[in-house]
Amino acid sequence: MDMKTSGRKLGLKEKYAHMTRGLGWETTYQPMDKVFPYDKMEGIKIHDWEKWEDPFRLTMDAYWKYQSEKERKLYAIIDAFAQNNGHLNVTDARYINALKLFITGVSPLEYMAHRGFAHTGRQLRGVGPRVACQMQAIDEIRHVQTQIHTISNYNKFYNGMHDFRHMHDRVWYLSVPKSFFDDAISAGPFEFMVAIGFSFEYVLTNLLFVPFMSGAAFNGDMGTVTFGFSAQSDEARHMTLGLEVIKFLLEQDPDNLPIVQKWIDKWTWRGVRMLTLVAMMMDYMLPKRVMSWREAWDIYFEQNAGALFKDLARYGITMPKCVETAIKEKDHISHQAWATFYQYGAAAAFHTWMPTPEEMDWLSSKYPDSFDRYYRPRFEYWREQEAAGNRFYNKTLPMLCQTCQIPMLFTEPDDPTKIAYRETTYKGEKYHFCSDHCQHIFEDESEKYMQSWLPVHQIYQGNCFPEGVDPTAPDFDPLAAVLQWYHIQFGADNLSFEGSEDQKNFEQWRGMATQNV
Repeated sequence: MDMKTSGRKLGLKEKYAHMTRGLGWETTYQPMDKVFPYDKMEGIKIHDWEKWEDPFRLTMDAYWKYQSEKERKLYAIIDAFAQNNGHLNVTDARYINALKLFITGVSPLEYMAHRGFAHTGRQLRGVGPRVACQMQAIDEIRHVQTQIHTISNYNKFYNGMHDFRHMHDRVWYLSVPKSFFDDAISAGPFEFMVAIGFSFEYVLTNLLFVPFMSGAAFNGDMGTVTFGFSAQSDEARHMTLGLEVIKFLLEQDPDNLPIVQKWIDKWTWRGVRMLTLVAMMMDYMLPKRVMSWREAWDIYFEQNAGALFKDLARYGITMPKCVETAIKEKDHISHQAWATFYQYGAAAAFHTWMPTPEEMDWLSSKYPDSFDRYYRPRFEYWREQEAAGNRFYNKTLPMLCQTCQIPMLFTEPDDPTKIAYRETTYKGEKYHFCSDHCQHIFEDESEKYMQSWLPVHQIYQGNCFPEGVDPTAPDFDPLAAVLQWYHIQFGADNLSFEGSEDQKNFEQWRGMATQNV
């Protein structure tokens, strides 16, 4: 029998529904609650999954065509970059240390985002958000691949990037971004969506990617700029997905509001703390600077995110309580972080240095209320000592915050001369925090955060030495053993930029490329 059809052409929304949601079904062999056990565990109430609106109605066949065109353009530029010795076109070899921070601290997060969205999509019984998570998971694995392929050109010539994946799981300062995503992935599916899809992708992502890509453009690194542009259209989709998550949850049931608000408060602060590394990169690691961290914060958070939270007020969402603290700290965190890395430069996989007098003047102009008063005297003293052959390295191990895992380097919001210190006791153990907000996060989920893998604690316990090393041997050098475990090459990957192999090679190769010798 011939099937009768209406003859009406389907609209885009209807066509998309047939190609995605039409593939879903109610299970009968096993109950839906057993097939999807996690989307009710957090207390979130979903009454109608069909109310989910797909912000980008992108089917798989269209996705591959769309992305393949971007791939052709990207890899053509990467190939041209390699053939034309693009690594010698950057402003200064100091800039390459920003790439080392990116490949070790950021690119592995893209992979963790891929894993997180793939896992989360499996846990949501609604077909709409499941497809959206699948698309973002594919985006994220593509991002990490393009970043590795681009920065691998620098790895051929410069130190510190040779084993970035190994370092990400072990090196002390990389536990900050690593713990951020480990924290998110070990949460429930809806918290992961709010943490990464909204708080990170929508609220904070511009503070991460715009400074890095703009910094690359200003410093002649067209390879990095290109992978940033290639990912930008994906990021727009991710941001829209993050906003749809919030809208969907809040419209489903009023009981979802306090849960979502708590997650937004928590993850905004976790993200702000992690972005301390970006603040330091912007103010100190770019030879040619785009803008200061304070300016970026004013534009991308206080203005853009401020407008976002005004829009969300109709749902009952309020600005996270931590923002008041972050605003007070914006004049200080980049200087405090760079001072810490300068001191602990022997245990990092990139080089550090003191800013030049001209760069200090730039910092003074960007931070008129803080730099000259609190940081310039210290930096000028360290610079004088380094010139005299007394380069300062701190040989102690710093106390870490139990929640964000950053060394206790931050000062009180209202007193930049006093280190912020909080503590709480749980099950007979004392835990330390860098802020009220980190302490509050711990106290709300103590069983989770008491298990944090803190690098300094692990070093003291002897868990960060290569197998077979004897810490009781008379000639045992703990720093050398830890660096060996990190796969950091002492003298090549770390210490001061001045006199480093990277500096010498860059000057020699650039001279050969621009002079008749």
